[in-house]
Amino acid sequence: MQVLITNLGCTITSLSVPAKDGVLSDVVLGLDSVESYQKGLSPYFGCIVGRVANRIKDGKFTLDGVEYSLPINNPPNSLHGGNVGFDKKIWEVIEYRKGETPSITFKYQSHDGEEGYPGEITVTATYTLTSNTTLRLDMEGVPKDKPTIINLAQHTYWNLAGHSSGNILDHSIQIWANHITPVDQNTVPTGEIMPVKGTPFDFTSQKRIGDTISQVGMGYDHNYVLDSGEEKEGLRHAAKVKEPSSSRVLNLWTNVPGMQFYTANYVDGVAGKAGAVYGKHAGLCLETQGFPNAINQPDFPSIVVRPGEKYQHSMSYEFSVE
Repeated sequence: MQVLITNLGCTITSLSVPAKDGVLSDVVLGLDSVESYQKGLSPYFGCIVGRVANRIKDGKFTLDGVEYSLPINNPPNSLHGGNVGFDKKIWEVIEYRKGETPSITFKYQSHDGEEGYPGEITVTATYTLTSNTTLRLDMEGVPKDKPTIINLAQHTYWNLAGHSSGNILDHSIQIWANHITPVDQNTVPTGEIMPVKGTPFDFTSQKRIGDTISQVGMGYDHNYVLDSGEEKEGLRHAAKVKEPSSSRVLNLWTNVPGMQFYTANYVDGVAGKAGAVYGKHAGLCLETQGFPNAINQPDFPSIVVRPGEKYQHSMSYEFSVE
């Protein structure tokens, strides 16, 4: 297994794993050059998004009685941290370890008021190859002297047949979630927690994505409430993706309450790496996260972190063939 990561947005630019025949393929969508990412040609391929992932309704929230306004970069909402979120920042490499379990640690200090968010916070992200088929990501956020909100997500687009192999409709997926947070016409959760049983959102058992995608508008772009997976090493089983032609399997484990399942509905003719052109549904995202717009929904798990507390978010990507 080989993974390439840049300190621009902590972005995974390439990840190669074997298929059933042992042949390595790059299974993440990406661009050819750092300049392409800097020009904003990537729809969040492979990066860490923050300070708050996903949508904040109308770009507004109140914390401790003070109202804050954020950039409206996904009208009428604020998305993935605003105009210049963590995905567009150069992170500092503070540690790089080689050996049996190589790892790299990135750090970014976000100042008070950056993109409208209150409070200074120091964020670290450590990618580790914990085995020859497993990538782990551990993210932490430590506020300095003011409370803030934080909800990071890893935004890789996966295509287990290979990044340039077409759409992901033949992939099957199982998601350990009996509920989703349904959304309004602007893709913001209504605050309701809805059972998936008997709906096209039901992936409680393995199902081909293409079987029901046409029943959910442009495609899947919904937060799943992770409530039924078994635990291992402090992480809960979130999803299992399988691709038939290569027999590649990806199992995802995490310690956070939600996962945005997104099927690249807005990708349209993106000029990708090695001459690939990515169209609609060219990849799928499994963005483990706190619930979208949680700061404006008191019944959702809180994304507020106060001085003396620490935000901690881990995930593990296990590859295999079956």
